[in-house]
Amino acid sequence: MISEDLARPVASTQDGTHPRPQLLRSAWTDLSGPWRFAFDDLDRGLREQWWLSWPDADREIVVPFPPESPASGVGDTTYHPVSWYRRTLSPADLDAAGHVDGERLMLRFGAVDFRCRVWVDGQVVATHDGGHTPFSCDITDALGQGEHVIVVRTEDDPHDIAQPRGKQDWRESPHIIWYHRTSGIWQQVWLESVPPVAVESLHWTTDPRSATVTAALRLTATPHEPVPVRVRLTYDGAPLAETSTTLSTLETTVVIAVPALTNGQAYEELLWSPEHPRLVDATVDVGADRLSSYLGIRTAEVARGHFLLNDRPYYVRSVLNQGYWPQSHLAAPSADALRLEAQLIKDLGFNATRVHQKFEDPRFLHWADRLGLLVWAEAPASFTYSTVSVERTVREWLEIVQRDYSHPSIVTWVPLNESWGVQHIAHDTRMQHFARALVGLTKALDGTRPVVSNDGWEQVDTDILAIHDYSWDPDVVDARYRDRASVDALIDGIGPAGRRLVLSGAVDDAPVMLTEFGGISYDIDAVDDAWGYSSATTSDDFAKRLAGLLDAVRHSEVLAGFCYTQLADTEQETNGLVRADRTPKLPLEHLRAIVTGDRPS
Repeated sequence: MISEDLARPVASTQDGTHPRPQLLRSAWTDLSGPWRFAFDDLDRGLREQWWLSWPDADREIVVPFPPESPASGVGDTTYHPVSWYRRTLSPADLDAAGHVDGERLMLRFGAVDFRCRVWVDGQVVATHDGGHTPFSCDITDALGQGEHVIVVRTEDDPHDIAQPRGKQDWRESPHIIWYHRTSGIWQQVWLESVPPVAVESLHWTTDPRSATVTAALRLTATPHEPVPVRVRLTYDGAPLAETSTTLSTLETTVVIAVPALTNGQAYEELLWSPEHPRLVDATVDVGADRLSSYLGIRTAEVARGHFLLNDRPYYVRSVLNQGYWPQSHLAAPSADALRLEAQLIKDLGFNATRVHQKFEDPRFLHWADRLGLLVWAEAPASFTYSTVSVERTVREWLEIVQRDYSHPSIVTWVPLNESWGVQHIAHDTRMQHFARALVGLTKALDGTRPVVSNDGWEQVDTDILAIHDYSWDPDVVDARYRDRASVDALIDGIGPAGRRLVLSGAVDDAPVMLTEFGGISYDIDAVDDAWGYSSATTSDDFAKRLAGLLDAVRHSEVLAGFCYTQLADTEQETNGLVRADRTPKLPLEHLRAIVTGDRPS
């Protein structure tokens, strides 16, 4: 057993500031803030060894904001494929990270777009490809004497359309639905000290039917001798379950029986949902390593034309969210901004959000978990189909499924959208195999959530029939989705966007959802090149158009949910319910009444 007086203190899982909110240690230090910075347009840095001798022509950048954004202090949106970062580590940084002799000092990055190399005290400690996924490096053995220096080289070619880009524009200026780029370091960088044998990843799987919670543990190294493991679960401050074992392998699963779930009349009092976002706190001790975590007990599946949450049909009211801010682009302006974003979505009357073409910051997922908001997790797409694009897409997708597996808020995975990156999937069997493979790989890692193979149209083996329809006329929308016969006519014929909805796989039992519609532009800020799928001229016109479409969708006897486009104005795309600064375009209570349908007759 682990001695209580020697164990590390328990870290709080509730403030939403930690970059990995479900894998917390008590000591860590955020390396955000001013770093030295240099563009390297001529790609001289490798030849001139800038990791050893920093260039004279340098400037300062505020990490983790991308250099294209105003918040970074650079604000340069022109093409700069290569950039360099430099920061010193002070003794205070090491102390704040809890570093002591005999432990390993870990340098962690939330996301760096797209390719990077990291040096510490002149030694390469990491290379990483993938602009949206985290990575770590053990810098202990690289630390020299005296001042310690981190140098990072990033490479992000805007013309490389084989890399997953999402909504980042390949052109120099934004156009239509694509926005200014986010390159370089754009999520948190932090430092923490861990024991020689420590937990590298922790996945929670909950099964209320068998009254169990399973913790899947992967360690940083195989133990030389068995180490004690203890997992303790509490709910609302009271003990819920505990188990102890020993671990001698790199990976293991620990099954924790939860007796409170065996009460068939009371087990639902522990279940997580948007209406009751109940979270179970967890403490995990593995040898000398102590972690704080949390989990939500719930099930998410599809059957008989319904999306089921905790075995009950659940109507999904979702909003498309680009996760983009004018001052910081894809990077969140602050941890609190992510909390406010999740709360705004709920205040508007939605119970779900589809984070579009972006792997969202885990701190947002933390607040979705804590506040009660369903999330559809969607991959940023590449813009071409090739061996390279397939390799990159699969690698990032599998890494993100691993990263976000334990968040109860995530109820659906979306690896492809509107045939982006597989533009000829209707005719190219290679692309169809790729879409099926993504579905299969996702389910191989996670069999607890539905998967949408290709949101919008041209779907193969999908769990949810997700349709995109930007008709502006409520009567047209009503006629298309009013009853089963109308929807079957769409499935058997050509969809609203002029493409087939289903290429293969049975969908008779799949729930049907309208996962993109609306897109009404109401440009009250006189944005240059304002764009939307249809336009409103006054607030009354906007309210009438919005209510007409949402009423038509709710009138459907078939639809199991919807996703309105979109939450916020984003650069030239002015079809948000709120402005880019998140100010509602109508009184919030008016928007909420339209979204929920709870309006005076």
